[in-house]
Amino acid sequence: MKVIFIEDVHNVARAGQTREVADGYARNYLLPRKLALLASSQAAAAVEAHLKKIARQRAIEEAEMAEVAGMITGVEITLKAKVGENERLYGSVTGADIAEALSKATGYEIDKRKIDLAEPIKQVGSYDVTVRFTHDITAVIKVNVMSDEVIEEKVELKAEKTEEKTEEKLEKAEKKEKKEKKEKPPKEEKKAKPEKEAKKEKKKKTKKTEAGIEESKV
Repeated sequence: MKVIFIEDVHNVARAGQTREVADGYARNYLLPRKLALLASSQAAAAVEAHLKKIARQRAIEEAEMAEVAGMITGVEITLKAKVGENERLYGSVTGADIAEALSKATGYEIDKRKIDLAEPIKQVGSYDVTVRFTHDITAVIKVNVMSDEVIEEKVELKAEKTEEKTEEKLEKAEKKEKKEKKEKPPKEEKKAKPEKEAKKEKKKKTKKTEAGIEESKV
């Protein structure tokens, strides 16, 4: 039976191709699942329109995936785990764990099936992991797997350093304030006028007052 394939069928044909297949295979598998149509001019036209629609949709999706791949390339994430002897993990880090951590770190929803991990990670260390969106669109990220105890120590150390820096800033501010107070010149006190000058001014004021009184009498 001759059919036109609507979808890609692995190791058989790609969408849009016409193939001669066994009758039973066509009736029981391809046609019911809408993977192919019986070959005819009408079917060919329908398939062509369908494929154009799919091509447009794929182009949009691939553009979006390429953008995301560019955004996450080089991103570094750290996963903590319980560690035993020889730095081997109790359990393992899977593609699902990486996808979840990557989604949180980047804000992009990453499907765990996109994580190209041959086998789960079972050892502490740094790994280059490929995120495969399509055959041609990929991104490589850095995955650090560390002991949860080591991570806690790093967090504590970071907090201590932050506290030390804060204290240093306060000390510098206090020293600066003290220095400015020392360097600031004292206010000049008004010099007391000599006694003779004070008496002269007092006499002048008295004469003016008396003169004013005399004028008022007149």
